[in-house]
Amino acid sequence: MSGQALHILVADDNPINRMMAARLLKEAGCTGVLVDDGVKALAALQAHQFDGVLLDESMPNLDGSGVLKALSQWRTAGKPVPPVMMVTGNDLPSDAARFREQGAKGLIPKPLTRESLQKGLSLIKPKL
Repeated sequence: MSGQALHILVADDNPINRMMAARLLKEAGCTGVLVDDGVKALAALQAHQFDGVLLDESMPNLDGSGVLKALSQWRTAGKPVPPVMMVTGNDLPSDAARFREQGAKGLIPKPLTRESLQKGLSLIKPKL
């Protein structure tokens, strides 16, 4: 990856998925912060600035759709919200459309791969 390194928030309740995302982000020259649920994702987004978010749909405490709903309210209130890519096994075209309607930039199907991550990062920051 060329250009400026992206700082990405990864929210996924599965430790293996978080570890894989961290490794692939590092290989892509990005930095990442890892959290295991939607509540922690919102707290991290309030406390830090991120270039983008990789967000799992199925998490405890607050799922990905709940996070997208909260972020939509933030946008309405004028708060800056980084682009969100859903990372999920729910990858039918209807799922992707639903996530976009909820405010996500797009969808990366699980399992996460170098190629799918690169494609997702290019949607977060098109000039990569």
